Amino acid sequence: MKRMLLPVTIALLLEAWGVPPIALERANGQDRAAKEAAIVGKPPLVERSEGDGKNLLHSEKLSGARWHIEGNGIRIPVVAVRGTPYEMGVQLGSQMRDEMQRLVPPLVTGFRSELKVSEEQLDHVWATTSSYTDPRLMQQLVGLAEGSGIPIRTLQHVHCLPLLMPYACSSIAAWGDATVDGHLYQTRNLDWSLEAGAHEFPVLVVYFPDTGIPHVSPSFAGFIGAHCGMNAAGIVLSEIGDASAKEMPYETHASHFTAWFRTLLYDANSLTEAIRMFEQIKPTKSYHFVFGDGVTDKRSTKIRAATGGGRAKPEIDLWKDNDPKDELAPQVLSCVVYHDEGRGAFPTLAAQRGKLDAEKLIALANQIPIQGGNVMNAVFDATGMRLWVSYAGQDKEAYQRPYLQLDLMTIDIDRDGKPDWRPSP
Repeated sequence: MKRMLLPVTIALLLEAWGVPPIALERANGQDRAAKEAAIVGKPPLVERSEGDGKNLLHSEKLSGARWHIEGNGIRIPVVAVRGTPYEMGVQLGSQMRDEMQRLVPPLVTGFRSELKVSEEQLDHVWATTSSYTDPRLMQQLVGLAEGSGIPIRTLQHVHCLPLLMPYACSSIAAWGDATVDGHLYQTRNLDWSLEAGAHEFPVLVVYFPDTGIPHVSPSFAGFIGAHCGMNAAGIVLSEIGDASAKEMPYETHASHFTAWFRTLLYDANSLTEAIRMFEQIKPTKSYHFVFGDGVTDKRSTKIRAATGGGRAKPEIDLWKDNDPKDELAPQVLSCVVYHDEGRGAFPTLAAQRGKLDAEKLIALANQIPIQGGNVMNAVFDATGMRLWVSYAGQDKEAYQRPYLQLDLMTIDIDRDGKPDWRPSP
């Protein structure tokens, strides 16, 4: 593949990326030259704004909003964006421009070297997987390039990399009689590469789409996929990677889970609906997932999706709480599902069942990471609409650092005195 198809018109490129004409018309009044700038990387057309989630500062142009949660000497950026996918991409790129410029180019270069892949090979991976990917993410990626000044090709490569890499994580969900207040709590440990340095550029992205359900994703500068997340309908998603390097190369004729997690967060208003949507998706490699619903179905489900490794077709298993068919049986409990890859969560869960809350699940998440690679931990309250998060930093892993809380019900970007975080009608 050529390095860049610059002779092709910008309209055709955007059409290939899935950007409909209406998205272009609504692009904050910005002109065609601004769209072309996204191809090669030009300064953004929106200004940054700072605020606290309630009393936000805005430029006259639609710029999104940025503030921080902080405590114990730690500050984590929160960026709230709203509008069309394209508009949200522009806003996020503008608000995280500095961090993206520092993280994304060296990250791509480093992983290309580690994986021994060329730019042209990443182009091919992107061309393959993008045909299975939600067009809304494609549109947001164009906006992200414009807002950040980073060439879209580089951002495409960033979003290819998770398809090519093995990693492992863990997740626990507890609700109903297992928790002190009946809320559904769900954890997510991200055990990945500390050497990549992504944890030095954290961001909690809160999306308020014009069409779809508001949702939040603990992420890193320049990445719009969701490795975990929660929406305003109470859906919470976690992932555990199972594929070893022995199963490489992984399937690329499919959407990566970080992309279709965003689709579920956009659209799923119940666990039943999330599972229905999941069943239509082809896995790229072997995973476990934990899907929770703290509002409608008020339970979580553990899913095993295994593919590759000589399997003729994907193997899919779904387990409810206290399920005798669960691969971890008999170490199962009512109102609890979990997958910790044998790192010892069950004794604590059994001893604290009925007393579990955010504090205890934070402690449990800190008990079961893969030490040496614990990049980020999160605990979601999918009933109370809160989350607690810890990123690695200052030579400490996530499990060694304090967690900071984000209460989504306090966000009021439009300053009408009502929470912006609410399910779409």
